[in-house]
Order: sequence, then structure tokens, then C-alpha cells
Amino acid sequence: MKKIIIIITFLLITIQINAQNNIEWDGKYQLQLSDFQSSATQIGNVKINSINTASSLDFAFQMSNIEFMFTKNFNSKVNSTFKRNAASIIATDNSTAQYLLNFAQYEFDLSELYARKLRKEIYEQKGTFSDVSFLQVIYNTIEKQYTEEHAIASKITDLGQNEKKLFEIRTDVLKRIQEYPDFCKSCKPPKKQKINSK
Repeated sequence: MKKIIIIITFLLITIQINAQNNIEWDGKYQLQLSDFQSSATQIGNVKINSINTASSLDFAFQMSNIEFMFTKNFNSKVNSTFKRNAASIIATDNSTAQYLLNFAQYEFDLSELYARKLRKEIYEQKGTFSDVSFLQVIYNTIEKQYTEEHAIASKITDLGQNEKKLFEIRTDVLKRIQEYPDFCKSCKPPKKQKINSK
């Protein structure tokens, strides 16, 4: 039987493949400065501040044409991860490093929100005889929304230095994540109700 292999990696920030260093979003773990393990990380003795959070969405699966046609739940195929060995913070001092860390946590949460949106869109739009090309359209829409929201957050919070604003938008993102309870990685969406025509 002919196999199809679909690997679509959504790079929203950066990616480095090393499973030991991946932190999957679970709603409990909070990022620490020690999670920024790139050799570029430096706090103090620098003139500029920067952050590379290494948060990303990954979507990959391998299955036969028949399996693809009849699979509806792709939740487990969409991952929201943080890559420790790719993450870096460059900060002028410890206080600034903490602001950047808080912004990184917001970005990680935002990544999960868009992972759930992606899972939901795939679930709702994939029909039994869907061609795999429909995934690219979904990705483009989700990527555009994520990029716009991330850019606005970066600007209005000054990468986390406006703590009050960052708290507000992070609280909003966490609330919005809860609006997708059936689309966590391990969740099983409810079966669609068939509408009987009279």
C-alpha cells in the first residue's frame, strides 16, 4: 500500500532537534532561567537585551492514504514545545533577565493557544476524502494570526518590561486556551453530531 508522509514543521521562533531538551507545554511547568541553555545566553556585561525563546509548533505524521482519509483526531500530532538548547537570553542585568523570562513564558503559552487553534481547524475542516493540501491553507491562517499577536505583544509590553500589560495579555491567553478544552494534545474531541434532514 502506498504510504504518504506528511511532515510540516511550523517554525514560529526557532528549532533545534534534540528530544532531551524539549519541554512540552502542559499548563503547569513554568520556564526558568536555567532552561535557556544556548551558549549565547549571558546576563551582565552586555549592552543590549535580546531573547530567543525557541518556542515552536511542530506538526508531523506518517500514515497510509486509507489511515489519513479516516483519521479525524490529529491532536497528538501537533506539539507546542520549548527547546532548551536553542533558547537564549542576553540581558544587561538580572532584573531585565526576569522580564525577558516572563515574556518567554507568555510566548510559550501563546504557542499552545495557536497549537489548539490548529488542532481545532484540522478537526473541523478535514473531511473523509480531504486532500492533504488543505493543511497548508490552515497553517498559513494560523501562522498569520500568531505572528500578528506576537508582534503586538512584543511592542506593547516592551518584551515584558511592562509587567502590568504582560500580566494582562498572558492572563487573556491562558483564558483563551481554556476555550479549547477538547484540543489539548491528549484530548479527544467529541464526535460531530449528524444533522437529520426532515
